Amino acid sequence: MLLRLKHATMSQPPLILGSTSCYRRQLLERLGVPFQVMAPTCDEEALKDPALQPQQLAEYLAAAKADSIATNQPQAVVIGSDQVAAYEDTDGWHIIGKPGTVEKAVAQLARLSGRTHVLITAMVVQQGSLIQRHTDITTLTMRTLTTTELSRYVAADMPLDCAGAYKLEARGISLFSSIESADHSAITGLPLIALTRILSGFGYAIP
Repeated sequence: MLLRLKHATMSQPPLILGSTSCYRRQLLERLGVPFQVMAPTCDEEALKDPALQPQQLAEYLAAAKADSIATNQPQAVVIGSDQVAAYEDTDGWHIIGKPGTVEKAVAQLARLSGRTHVLITAMVVQQGSLIQRHTDITTLTMRTLTTTELSRYVAADMPLDCAGAYKLEARGISLFSSIESADHSAITGLPLIALTRILSGFGYAIP
């Protein structure tokens, strides 16, 4: 399914963002490179293996998304990305996905309240058999917040389609006491610092 089309220049291969996320599309637009947006054809839910650790899962899904498009678009450079929020407890890692509802968003944030968790953003850039990978790990510590405060936040930002149930680019920043990240664009869904380097290697002129 083609969601958006921008014409590539003759000197550059076609660039495809393999994602339906409006956040990733807006991030990629910041680089000023013409691109198309296509939905990955892989079954993401079916590929979620509970035996995989959070970073392994994010990297596996990012690769599957990119390959599902690159297989049929061998001349294009395809960007696949996936994001996983997770926290570690005494019984191991717990993955927190997109809440989908207000109630689940508040419950997810309540589990993160007062603790540190990670936001893993994996990216695969693929052209045929040529593959470049990058993973960004952001460490976030949330303030201890009441259910009333969390409910008020969710009502304000409605982060129902965000892993971890928060939007740092909006009011979600107020939930945290500290954030450690090498690239804040990765938090929103696409690590632009690494992507700029990788796309330059594929022949794209940035800026």
